[in-house]
Amino acid sequence: MSKSLLCRRCLVSSGIITIQCLKKRMFRESEYVALFPVQWTFVQARHKSGGGFRPKKKVYHRVHELDKAIDLKKKPSLILQLKSMIQAHKHGRVLLRDLEKHVGFVQKWNLMAAIEKYPSIFHVGGGNREPPCVMLTEKAQKIADEEGEALESMEPILVNNLRKLLMMSVDCRVPLEKVEFIQSAMGLPHDFKSNLIPKYPDEYRKKVRITKDGNFLGPNAFKVSFPPGFRPNASYLEEFEKWQKMEFPSPYLNARRFDSADPKARKRVVAVLHELLSLTMEKRVTCAQLDAFHSEYLLPSRLILCLIKHQGIFYITNKGARGTVFLKEGYDGSSLIEKCPLLLFQERFVALCGRREVSVCNEMQSSSFIS
Repeated sequence: MSKSLLCRRCLVSSGIITIQCLKKRMFRESEYVALFPVQWTFVQARHKSGGGFRPKKKVYHRVHELDKAIDLKKKPSLILQLKSMIQAHKHGRVLLRDLEKHVGFVQKWNLMAAIEKYPSIFHVGGGNREPPCVMLTEKAQKIADEEGEALESMEPILVNNLRKLLMMSVDCRVPLEKVEFIQSAMGLPHDFKSNLIPKYPDEYRKKVRITKDGNFLGPNAFKVSFPPGFRPNASYLEEFEKWQKMEFPSPYLNARRFDSADPKARKRVVAVLHELLSLTMEKRVTCAQLDAFHSEYLLPSRLILCLIKHQGIFYITNKGARGTVFLKEGYDGSSLIEKCPLLLFQERFVALCGRREVSVCNEMQSSSFIS
């Protein structure tokens, strides 16, 4: 065999050995990575700082009283939902077999439990040849008849609030479907498009009163309540005091006039959120309802971070089926401070099941609800 041919075979064989060695090495490394996937794929090197190797975690402090407010609303909302269904029918009664058609299979059993649990409000009739149905008791029907008075008292409040809702938008207009989306939170009647808006055509041409220079004074703008366990340091309090004292443009001025990077414009965004929440009956909306007004109010893209940053003014909770944003100054513990006439009526109706009657203080507050 020639020397050249022998050299070629040696080179080929050594190449095969080299490739096999590489394969074994790669297999071992891949096996090692598979055994420790977290350490190899997710751990990142950090530079050591004065506080240690890792930066301090930012903690969002819970306000358990406001979390409790969500739970306290579950029973009343179920009772009021069934009341509305009964009143919507011509003869003031709903067949039990039709409940699933109205609310679905799961919610049907919740309503059935409420019917059985609150005989002072709901009465089951029928029998023999008639299918069983649910209706309001005589006492409950007597209180339900007073709802018309409450809705009549609500009308000027709703007209004023709807005008403010439009005035805060950049073009003084909001798509009707978005108003419908927030309809229940504001307390608007189901027929507000056909009855309420055409009834007051001149009201929506007026403008909300603002100061001469268009600025709000800082110290009087926001009431702040920091959550329990929140311990701000001296530098935070110093910066917060400066922010509170800073004047800012009115939320009713066109947002296009201001640079979004300007600190005063950023404070104005907080005022818009504050004002929007204050227009609702219970001073709270779902996160989805708030997010729906992004384009109309030119809200920041990272709205959740804005709300978290100002946790002394707003509170976000994930209790219940949907996330909810609270205006903290509207609550004393778990109780709403100012209640509109419709909420007072609803409380009186739900009180038939054993809940505490509405206090005289709340009735006095409702008389000064119109701003």
